[in-house]
Amino acid sequence: MAKTEFQKMMDQELYDVNDEKLVHDRFAARDLYESLDNIPFREKDRVTAVVKQLFGSVGKNVEIRPRFVCDYGYNIHVGDNFFANFDCILLDTCEITIGNNVLLAPRVQIYTAGHPFNIADRTSWLGNGAPVAIGDNCWIGGNVTIVPGVTIGNNVIVGGGSVVTKSFGNNVVIAGNPARVIKHLDAEGNVIPEEK
Repeated sequence: MAKTEFQKMMDQELYDVNDEKLVHDRFAARDLYESLDNIPFREKDRVTAVVKQLFGSVGKNVEIRPRFVCDYGYNIHVGDNFFANFDCILLDTCEITIGNNVLLAPRVQIYTAGHPFNIADRTSWLGNGAPVAIGDNCWIGGNVTIVPGVTIGNNVIVGGGSVVTKSFGNNVVIAGNPARVIKHLDAEGNVIPEEK
């Protein structure tokens, strides 16, 4: 039996971006995330209710500020104490998995969506993607871009404006374009002094 375009997308294969089901799902997600813009900050219960409809799974104590944007929503999984500041974009062609106590500063962009290099495929509106995973106790600085296929470990700080193009382990501060390790942290998040 042939795979659906949704199955191809989830299996990180080339898929038709304009597939009827996928277009429908993107519009359904848009209706939900645009409704978040009209809920006052102090009405956290209403925000949480919408986020639970939108996301695949949600932990306790979630706060998302306007203007949040995603593709499907159902491929986003966040743990407890998740915070997304203004203007965050999470393109969830594939799964975005985020642990507990993760803070996204304004304009963080997490992309699992991509397009093939081949011109004929790309101009035929075929897409592809790879998942992104972020561990516990991470702080992603303002205007950071995380590209498809990246895994970020636990207790990681990503400096503002960074472009994260590869995976990193636990207990580090990364920054730059492309991002690289600039500091090491202990398990409590304190900077480990460099040896001289």
